[in-house]
Amino acid sequence: MIQVDNITKHFRFYARPSDRLREIITRKPRHHSHIALDGISFNVADGETLGILGRNGAGKSTLLKLLTGVLLPDSGDFKVEGRITGLLELGTGFDSNLTGAQNILANGLLLGMTVKEVEARRQSIIDFSELGSFIDEPLRTYSSGMVMRLAFAIGIHADPSCFVIDEALSVGDAHFQQKCMRRIREFRAAGGSIIFVSHDLNAVKMLCDSVIVLEKGNVVFQGPAEAAVNTYNRLLAEDTDLDGQAIHTAHYGTEEATIAHCELIGADSQSSALTSGEQAEILIDIHAHEDLPDITLGLMVRDRFGQDIFGTNTWYMNQPLAMKAGEQKRCRMTLDMWLAPGKYTLTLALHESSDHTRRCYQWCDNILRFDIAGIRGHSFGGICRLPLTCRFEPLDPQGTHAQEGSHVTE
Repeated sequence: MIQVDNITKHFRFYARPSDRLREIITRKPRHHSHIALDGISFNVADGETLGILGRNGAGKSTLLKLLTGVLLPDSGDFKVEGRITGLLELGTGFDSNLTGAQNILANGLLLGMTVKEVEARRQSIIDFSELGSFIDEPLRTYSSGMVMRLAFAIGIHADPSCFVIDEALSVGDAHFQQKCMRRIREFRAAGGSIIFVSHDLNAVKMLCDSVIVLEKGNVVFQGPAEAAVNTYNRLLAEDTDLDGQAIHTAHYGTEEATIAHCELIGADSQSSALTSGEQAEILIDIHAHEDLPDITLGLMVRDRFGQDIFGTNTWYMNQPLAMKAGEQKRCRMTLDMWLAPGKYTLTLALHESSDHTRRCYQWCDNILRFDIAGIRGHSFGGICRLPLTCRFEPLDPQGTHAQEGSHVTE
């Protein structure tokens, strides 16, 4: 259990190092203050995963350093039951001149483990990290991904009650990231708490029970993961209307161009209920309220859990669009819906250039809902069907390919 109550943290910035001494002698301020965190409060229960989202400089790393004891708060209080470990900046708690094996002991002690505990878990840590013979090489010879492997392996074997994960996981390869995610789920299922900071919005939606969104040291949203991601996307769109309250609307932007109407219709069903494999036509009416030489229309398909399944935009499709003030245009898109049966939503956006972080005219979260029921052709597992070719070829006794064979296309 973690209880954080009204935590505040300020940093002092000086123009010159000597100004620190002058301030002490003259007792006149020679610094300016930066409020990194301003009255942050939240709870994390046993077995719960809390996500933290925010732009660079929002206060995420400062909050994690407070929780892990690297920094002390200026005011407020927090209570942590049990040991808390985690992955902050890569290399934290490591000595680059020591070998990986030597760093296991050094870092383990910093995390609160005893020498006996470290030695008992040493081989398990090495096996999990998959560093092999590199474990006896100096850490300065490691890549960032290898450092992350070692740091995660040590932290998760320290038997924490809460595990803090910053962006460090992003440097790992896909195989090890998946391995870490499996271990994180096992840790949570066993009753461990997790604080998860990531810009991977799908991972946040999948892992987190609740999410807080930080902006300029303040909590601007606290609640379900999907709503938090929508709030975060609004921040990225540089909308300045946030007032520190939960955001209830999913439509935002400068409104220099807007989506006046949209609908999704199955080619056969003539409705928003489609069969997997059926082609859908998406009709989108765009109104320009200013002269805009660069308009990009983007779409994102999400499943019922809010995970992003497929997204693209007209910039990537090399379909430039310019409109005059008062002009209206209709866009027709066709999409083969090779999705697994279930409920889905469509998010639409109008923005400048390649993504909505440059200039967002309008972002419409989950503006349409549609259902996929039944499957055309062969059944499949997962969330989508991909083109697959299957060919069986006989081998002669020497193990070489023969010419004839059967060929099946999925």
